Amino acid sequence: MFPRDFAWGAGTAAYQIEGGWQADCKGASIWDTFTHEGGRVFGEQNGDQACRSYELWDEDLKCIQTLGLTHYRLSLSWARLLPDGNTRHVNQKGVEYYNKVIDDLLACNVSPMVTLYHFDLPQALQDQGGWKSAGTATLFDSYAKFCFHTFGDRVKLWITINEPYVCAKLGHEDGIHAPGLKEPGTAAYLVGHNMLRAHAMAWHSYDSLYRGQQEGAVSLAINSDWLEPLNAGCTEDIAATERLLAFTLGWFAWPVFVTGDYPEVMRSAIDAQSEKSGCSSRLPSFSKDEPAILGTADFFALNYYTSRKVKQGGGCGEKLCMKSDRDAGEVLDPSWPICGVSWLAVVPQGLRKLLKYIKNNFNNPAVYVTENGFSQVGSLQTEDVQRAEFYKDTVAEVAKALQEDEVNVRGYFAWSLLDNFEWADGFSVRFGLFHVDFADAKRKRTLYRSGREYAQIISKNRCGQS
Repeated sequence: MFPRDFAWGAGTAAYQIEGGWQADCKGASIWDTFTHEGGRVFGEQNGDQACRSYELWDEDLKCIQTLGLTHYRLSLSWARLLPDGNTRHVNQKGVEYYNKVIDDLLACNVSPMVTLYHFDLPQALQDQGGWKSAGTATLFDSYAKFCFHTFGDRVKLWITINEPYVCAKLGHEDGIHAPGLKEPGTAAYLVGHNMLRAHAMAWHSYDSLYRGQQEGAVSLAINSDWLEPLNAGCTEDIAATERLLAFTLGWFAWPVFVTGDYPEVMRSAIDAQSEKSGCSSRLPSFSKDEPAILGTADFFALNYYTSRKVKQGGGCGEKLCMKSDRDAGEVLDPSWPICGVSWLAVVPQGLRKLLKYIKNNFNNPAVYVTENGFSQVGSLQTEDVQRAEFYKDTVAEVAKALQEDEVNVRGYFAWSLLDNFEWADGFSVRFGLFHVDFADAKRKRTLYRSGREYAQIISKNRCGQS
């Protein structure tokens, strides 16, 4: 059984669904630039139109109502609201659009969970150094305050930044996400640091200026796989697992929930590699003159997709890079089925284990599972039996975490409401509860079998059935 006030949701992100990339004076984002450069995304695809949700929001709302969601997670496009990235120029058309979305949701008794940043930095700010620049954190705080002031009377759940790990590593170490930088061993740590600073500034702004009247809650969405040793009795594999958890989940959760600083195992590993190469530490330190990082989350927002077994080793020699710093290899258990993309093993029980780990290591916070999903590639299957089973199995594991492990789980958000633009994979990977026909100008939305299954799960649990 789930609590009566349990949040049953689904999520989307602005760049992945909205389209209208130049509509009504919207500014360009780094993903507009990244995709238009070519050679970056599957099939040279882009999000210029995507699901056309900027024009077809009413269709999305019908999808939300069909599923019976209690909550809907969306993100705001920073560049649609503030085309130059700062508050000197406000795009009123963008404000009107998000006002309508929020008001329509509330009119249908659906609570919005609003993400301020989901990978799409205004290009104007990237031109000034992007997340590598310390000043971007201050500009983010101004943007956050603008959003709290404009929408906060109706929004009670806020996410500042989605998956800073992905932004930092894939965008600045590997170069496969926007802005496409490959600066191994240095840029990702700086970007992650500035994102944590930005998050903390925004949380403190909300806490001091808005919480009293608006009574909302603010966090950041942290992504993590569940990790366990390849050989349970091997001390090297156990140490490698702890190290890799520190470099993923711990990188952002440890400063916010535990100590106000990075995990010691992460810093010592980076310092050791730095010393070998004769350079100073590449992991920045937090300034005591800035707002404190510790305690800047009112709940734990978790994005979980898969699990991995971990073994010692996996560095890249003397080269300075995150791979060498972590010195841990990831292995798939052959018993785990793969769904769609090669990296996505289906391990619902891993979510339960990760939830229990969060309870035990991060002071038993309230937890929202803010993303979790199952992908499909190749020929379209609207009768997606495997994904339907996945949602049944996964929700059952969340129930066990709640009831048996006594984890304070407050909600579950499926990824995604719609098939959408899946970053470097373009439209080749489908996560939606609704299929979107991208060959159709009207972007027809069709409910998958998994969407029907999820709607039934919600209906049963909202009615108090087991």
